[in-house]
Amino acid sequence: MPVTHTHRWKTPALAVSALLVGLTLPAATAGPASATTTSYDSTYYKNAVGKTGASLKSSLHTIISSQSKISYAAVWDALKVTDQDPNNSNNVILLYSGVSRAKSLNGGDTGDWNREHVWAKSHGDFGEVTGPGTDLHHLRPADVQVNSIRGNKDFDNGGSAVSGGGGSLTDSDSFEPRDADKGDVARMILYMAVRYDGGDGFADLEPNEKVNNGSNPYIGKLSVLKQWSDEDPPSAFEEKRNQVIYDTYQHNRNPFIDHPEWVDAIW
Repeated sequence: MPVTHTHRWKTPALAVSALLVGLTLPAATAGPASATTTSYDSTYYKNAVGKTGASLKSSLHTIISSQSKISYAAVWDALKVTDQDPNNSNNVILLYSGVSRAKSLNGGDTGDWNREHVWAKSHGDFGEVTGPGTDLHHLRPADVQVNSIRGNKDFDNGGSAVSGGGGSLTDSDSFEPRDADKGDVARMILYMAVRYDGGDGFADLEPNEKVNNGSNPYIGKLSVLKQWSDEDPPSAFEEKRNQVIYDTYQHNRNPFIDHPEWVDAIW
């Protein structure tokens, strides 16, 4: 669902008072994502609605952990459905670059697209195992070379332009997606942090404020991811993708696409 932003303004009386004492009024600032409602609030999310903080995170973990799992080989065909170009059913839209590319060009050669683990699989050392390694909520088609440049870098602002990256940037220890994908990336990372909490045999995945996290089960930077989620609210493409995963494959949802305001409610 589209997210609206609230703005905090001084009341007229306060504004006059400020001017009388020679103070400069602050510019209007965007607040966190406004509360949203969905058709799933009274069913799927009923045990989470109204909660905040650790209680909300725990409730969402319980809800989204009920899912069907697919093999890593099956991810190829799944991505051809979840990420289909709405304007060309023969193509998929690639993460980071935004390029529309033929579904048939899946593979490992230059010009192909492959399976990008947005939560880099080395961050927690889960590889391609069924579970976090095959979770469609953070797997996206990406250009082979752009995917290689991202590697297992953490996410942060800054760097130089990525060749073929659609405006993405990178430096020695971080990657910044193009603007249109920043919120998507943030919500995928935060989904993983809620879904995989260490209680099901996998590492406890958590966002932090670092880059160069290496093989630790962390990805940064949380403050930047929160900013990206706020600045790039869920798109129709992202919402449809969430629905397809729920209806056809895993039967669980990314709650931060349905309720972007829950990002700030937890973190």
